Amino acid sequence: MGDAQRLTPEQQIAFARESFENADDLTVAVEEEFALLDPDSLELTNRFEELQAAAAGTELEEHLVGELIASEIEARTGRCELFGEAAERMVERRAQLGALVDAHGVALSSTGTHPWSRWQDQRIIDTPHYRRNDEVLRYVVWRNNSFGLHTHIAVRGADRAIAVCNAFRNVLPELLALSASSPFVEDVVTGLHSARTQIFTRMFPRCGVPDEYDGWDEFEHYVRFLYDTRSIDEHTQIWWSVRPHLAFPTVEVRICDAQPDVRDAQSLAALTYALGARFARAIDEGEPLPSLPHRLIEENVWRAIRFGLSGELIDFETNDVVPARARIERLIDWVAPVADEIGAAPFLGIPAANAAERQYARLSELGSHREVFAELVRAPERVA
Repeated sequence: MGDAQRLTPEQQIAFARESFENADDLTVAVEEEFALLDPDSLELTNRFEELQAAAAGTELEEHLVGELIASEIEARTGRCELFGEAAERMVERRAQLGALVDAHGVALSSTGTHPWSRWQDQRIIDTPHYRRNDEVLRYVVWRNNSFGLHTHIAVRGADRAIAVCNAFRNVLPELLALSASSPFVEDVVTGLHSARTQIFTRMFPRCGVPDEYDGWDEFEHYVRFLYDTRSIDEHTQIWWSVRPHLAFPTVEVRICDAQPDVRDAQSLAALTYALGARFARAIDEGEPLPSLPHRLIEENVWRAIRFGLSGELIDFETNDVVPARARIERLIDWVAPVADEIGAAPFLGIPAANAAERQYARLSELGSHREVFAELVRAPERVA
């Protein structure tokens, strides 16, 4: 994501298809985005390049990347065979990143939005990729001061990868409801549970819930159309909430808010991974999967944005409105046959309250969203 695309569109499309056909099936990787903060004011601070330079030559270097603004940093697990390994690396990366920022007097947070820092004060990082996005999107990209958790699931077979993406469309609202962590932005108590999703998916082009595609050929036809019409000049300018990643043979699930608590992050990534594996098995065995129209999925996406885990989602099999928690419990039951095989089972579960619910609860006690956020910040530890 951090550099300009090196292959021509034709080369990239051909490479992606070949990579999917030969992928190591059902490996997993997790990416977590963190806000870089001034430890005194808790404002976003533009320190990414300094931290990136400081990580050079360390174990963290290859797993640390920039993500749009200089006050944001992304840590990656790298490819893992089973989820237990990914879960360990998530803890390890947070510890490594913590040590790095401690040494430079930088604080960290991991919620979907910063509650009050102004987007006008954030600087776009100086890479060809992000310079190009700045040129193309302007105000749209300037406003996107948001932080997420992305899970990559390798899927062997190009058509199979598209089928897994199609299946993920139907459960994006449940994953968002579980992950919601961004009730505060622009110094406002928004009343939403995921302000990040409202800002990002409603402003960016080619974002949110994608269409369903009848195999790789139809998807490829659309990507070629975007290149041919000069709508995009890099494949990463398709910002859907779930997408086939053309640089890796993975299905990338991008709907989730960043998580303050690593245990919640592990649980969220475990469920996403288990869903991907369960979808792949269903496809292989000819098990029917839902095929919901975009307009219905969006109804549940809005409910997840507004009420998160506290709210209700529509069960489209019955047209009943049910608690979001019940929908997620049902998904956990459904993935159980594969969760143990891929090492995800020990990490599955629903917290008593997710990050947004906990923030609203503390707001009622403290009366200040800034004080609520301050409790979630990882302050620098003293370094000898």
